[in-house]
Amino acid sequence: MKKNLLTLLFGLLVTLTYAQENDQITTEKIWRVNFLNPGVELELPTGTYSTFSAGLGIGYGGGYPDLTFGGSGFIYIISPFLDVQEKWFYNLNKRNRKNRTTENNSGNFVSLRFITRGNSIAENVNRTSDFDFAIGPTWGIQRKYGKNFHLLFDVGPQYYFDTNGNGNIWPIMLQLNLGFDLKKK
Repeated sequence: MKKNLLTLLFGLLVTLTYAQENDQITTEKIWRVNFLNPGVELELPTGTYSTFSAGLGIGYGGGYPDLTFGGSGFIYIISPFLDVQEKWFYNLNKRNRKNRTTENNSGNFVSLRFITRGNSIAENVNRTSDFDFAIGPTWGIQRKYGKNFHLLFDVGPQYYFDTNGNGNIWPIMLQLNLGFDLKKK
């Protein structure tokens, strides 16, 4: 299964590399302040159609089934997090041709995302470890609205694990971020 997943990811990356028709549009360096999961994020270009983003903050998350126990009802964990993501944008030139903005990396993307959470500030479950991690591919969109409002949504499966060796696959991870771009004009 791992071999099939790696083959699929490699094929997708090769397809995305050739999917862009010309070099009219490129990605940009952006600083962001997010407020749904409060934190700061830096998105840096790694290629014409790719970026690396790193976010640091304090946010809400649910509990993973194999990493939490003892909770009931609405499960929550509020903790510091580090979220890193390599994004490959595949429709920037198409958006440009349709006179849609590509400013501040507005486009659709596929990515590889890694997130880790630290010691809980507040929670209503018991965790098997103070630190947990998750990694997986995602599909998403990010848009700039108005002068500097930012929206990001992405979804995908992930493999989660902790420092004690517990782990499993979570079929659907969702992320929604709202914030402000601080890029200078």
